[in-house]
Amino acid sequence: MDRILFIVPPNLDFESFINPAFNECEVSGKSGKFGSVLTDMPMGLISMSAYLKKNMTVEVKLINFNVILTKMDDFGYNSYKDFFHDVLSAKEWLDYSPTIVGISTLFTPSYYSMLDIAEAARSIFPASLIIAGGGIPTNMYKKIFEDSACFDALCYGEGERPLLGLVEAADKVEFLKNNPSWITKDDKNKFFVFDHIENLDDIPFFDYDILGTEDYQLNPLLSAFPLARRETKSMPYMSSRGCPHRCCFCASHTVHGRAMRYHSLDRLRADFKRLSEQYGIKTVVFLDDHFMADKQRVYAIIDIMTDLQLTPFFPYSLTLYALDRKVLEALKSIGLNHIILSVESGSNRVLKEIMHKPLNLSIVKRVIADCRQLGIDTDVNILIGLPGETRHDIEVSLAFLKTLDATWFRFYVATPLVGSEMYNICVENNYLSDNYLSCNLKKAVITTEDFTAEYIRDKAYSLNLELNFVWNSDLRLGNYDVALKGFENTIRVKADHAFAYYFAAKAAKMLNLDEKYTSYKAKYLEIINKSEFWRNYANQFALAAIE
Repeated sequence: MDRILFIVPPNLDFESFINPAFNECEVSGKSGKFGSVLTDMPMGLISMSAYLKKNMTVEVKLINFNVILTKMDDFGYNSYKDFFHDVLSAKEWLDYSPTIVGISTLFTPSYYSMLDIAEAARSIFPASLIIAGGGIPTNMYKKIFEDSACFDALCYGEGERPLLGLVEAADKVEFLKNNPSWITKDDKNKFFVFDHIENLDDIPFFDYDILGTEDYQLNPLLSAFPLARRETKSMPYMSSRGCPHRCCFCASHTVHGRAMRYHSLDRLRADFKRLSEQYGIKTVVFLDDHFMADKQRVYAIIDIMTDLQLTPFFPYSLTLYALDRKVLEALKSIGLNHIILSVESGSNRVLKEIMHKPLNLSIVKRVIADCRQLGIDTDVNILIGLPGETRHDIEVSLAFLKTLDATWFRFYVATPLVGSEMYNICVENNYLSDNYLSCNLKKAVITTEDFTAEYIRDKAYSLNLELNFVWNSDLRLGNYDVALKGFENTIRVKADHAFAYYFAAKAAKMLNLDEKYTSYKAKYLEIINKSEFWRNYANQFALAAIE
């Protein structure tokens, strides 16, 4: 019987973890401030585990280094490499002695961690097969084999069927060489193909139990949004795979394809009921790439959730053009009180000519206005710094965004996901800086003829200050309690954020919260007196002396 050890690398590179930048979230430890890692559930791994156990007798365990880092009070290592080696050398894993070690790597900030984990695993478990899967192995297999001799094979696309075939194979090395969904270092001209499961109901109920679900009860996707319903237990779920859209910044199609595949409604009802009864879940966090692909199916899912008294949350999967008033009313009826809107840009030119995103800005205004009337808070995602975008486009976008009464805006820098059209454009035009593999949504790495990476990083931060603080919609509209929640959430993730204290004090004063007003005012003045960084921003936006 095979013993499989799945491993999730940190989703922050080492430098971002040890020395978080001024615009990155951080947490405090005994030895200083560290970058905030996200303990997102590895949905692909718990799907593969369930599928394997349905078809074979196999033992599966999982290490999520993000969970381990989150639990540590201190971090006394000079590198991730030593940390990985110490964890994998623990008696628990030596006794387990996995026959297969599978590393899941979705995005480039985990690239070097993936290589270090493979090196440690090869040293500690010399007889094991070392494999990797996810967006990075699918799209970067040539570089991975150039940089590391530790991998036996890399999975191309989704992993359920390829991994089952590997476990079933009598000669695993020969299977890896001949199967077109596995890539080995000797492959030169092999034609790789997806081996997708077309009927998603063939995958059993996800194997949440290999995670230690208590480590994921406060879902980080929800904790990042303070106005969402966080007082109830939540669990992430994928009801479909695939997306037909061709947004230039997305690489999901390189793993899941563009054709839509779905779990049946009967399967969804059974899964939701089990999540509720077995795990006490009240909120389902949908991680679909394109949840709104079939609107009638959306209404049917809403009916199921109504029957089971469940509430949804959508971090990024609601297409704006499909959010008419009727859909919003139906979502509100099952408790949706906070919605994430992937607007991406306030420039029609950027949306159409650069992003290839099927969205008209008039729809954005209508959706946000409807949400205001229905009592649904809105979070607007904006992406800047794409190749082809100009500084003028960004100013046009800002002017439009200031006409919206959104609850909050989230400004991100364009991240060149390997496998995306945007990445290919950057490579062809030599736009990427040397450290592009460590990029994240706060760390800019694209420099074009019109802007530098540093300009985009600083501009994204300035836009955040302007739209969320200086021009805060709820503060302007007199919704001081909502505004205060947003400012206090910023303080929670960035304890030295002068603007958050300044505007929290203003909101607290309007709410007659004298103690909070006094406390926030004092903290603002303390930071301003000490920090040239914040004094410069206070001057830039002409913040008046706090009353």
